Amino acid sequence: MSAESKMSLLASAREKAVVASPARERLALLFDEGTFTELDAFAKAAGGSAGVVTGYGAVEGTTVFAFAQDKSDANGAVGRVQAAKIKKVYDLAVKTGSPVVGIYDSFGAALTEGNDALAAYGEMLLCGNSLSGVVPQVSVVAGVCAGCAAMLAAGADFVVMSKKAELFLTPAKGEGTADNAAKAGVAHIVEKDADAAIAKARHLVSMMPQNNLSSLPIFDFAASGLEASLTAACESGDIKAADLVKAVFDADSAVELLGGFDDSVYTAMATLGGFTCGVVATEGGALNARSCAKAARLMQVCDAFQIPVVTFVNTCGFQAGESGHNPLRMVREAAKLAHVYAEATTPKIAVVTGKAYGPAYVAMAGKNAGADLVLAWPSAVISALKPETVAAILHGDDVTKNKDMAAVTADYIAGEASPYQASADGTVDDVIDPANTRNLLISALDMLSGKRVTKLPKKHGNLPL
Repeated sequence: MSAESKMSLLASAREKAVVASPARERLALLFDEGTFTELDAFAKAAGGSAGVVTGYGAVEGTTVFAFAQDKSDANGAVGRVQAAKIKKVYDLAVKTGSPVVGIYDSFGAALTEGNDALAAYGEMLLCGNSLSGVVPQVSVVAGVCAGCAAMLAAGADFVVMSKKAELFLTPAKGEGTADNAAKAGVAHIVEKDADAAIAKARHLVSMMPQNNLSSLPIFDFAASGLEASLTAACESGDIKAADLVKAVFDADSAVELLGGFDDSVYTAMATLGGFTCGVVATEGGALNARSCAKAARLMQVCDAFQIPVVTFVNTCGFQAGESGHNPLRMVREAAKLAHVYAEATTPKIAVVTGKAYGPAYVAMAGKNAGADLVLAWPSAVISALKPETVAAILHGDDVTKNKDMAAVTADYIAGEASPYQASADGTVDDVIDPANTRNLLISALDMLSGKRVTKLPKKHGNLPL
């Protein structure tokens, strides 16, 4: 066979193998234009195509590996060949230390393969688990994501769903919606369609370091110009967590995570001075089981990749209990939050903007949290218990005909529970002008950029799950 004939045969084979499909279109949206290189394009399953497109390319110039299930071919059925293609993506990600993006759209296992299909899922789950905390992983649920695939997708650092997508372990009419996934804390972000979900995944990948040993990416940035609003917020004591983050961090940089899961804590990835940070900001009320899980989850992801975390503390403490649950459940959830904060060695800065009472303060900003720096606004109230309770116990005798309990409590807040007293006691490192929060955080993060901590040798801590 002549060289020309061989090339003609190759062109014909590639034309049959590499056909336009939703999977290839989605990968084209993920990668920088013209950078996608497909892997194993000629791989075939017994019934035809492998039902997945795999390869690598660049996202904002950084190498990223990805797979996209192809529901247009054999319903994207997962079997031995599809698993082998996806496993190769993970293997190459291990060797190169590059992020992985999985785009899910499949009705499930190739039932004709029987136990081989189960083994295929097992291999993929093992790959994803092994890479957890080593390279960033982002799942995009663009269509149906069922059974074992749901576990694989949910195991990623971030899960982005299309509004029209479905995710479930077992079929249940109407229950696998994106809205339910957001409420359950499975989906970090829900977008209007698959294209928007892929665009968001691309943005998240660009904010992450390439792997757990790489430095943070650097972005162009501009200040929000809203710093002066923080002074007014300090005076009034009224500011939403999202508005606080918007004023402090780089303009238009915050990407909210798990917004549909709980509204008593705001969590996001954002940039500050051009560098990626994790943000946890409490809204002023009590912390419940969901808010504890939400904050802990962000801290754990950030710690794995040495991404600094800024925690804005404004909470009256942990919720006493939740309807339908054993009231002592909160002990476990609070311990879980405290454990994750304490174990994290990434740079940690706490800013007390309002209420900081008892165990919640200890868990998120106290010595247990291992904060490298604790700052406080003049509006901060730091107390072992609610001020009303402490004032009643310690200063109840001060109540007179001319001075009621409210006045006694106000004196306690102004004196013993003030940020100045906390600073004098060494509980707080500095009391700051709210308008200067951004500049001080940038300076502190620059100072902490070389932070390294050696911990006691152990396999892992025992998280109170």
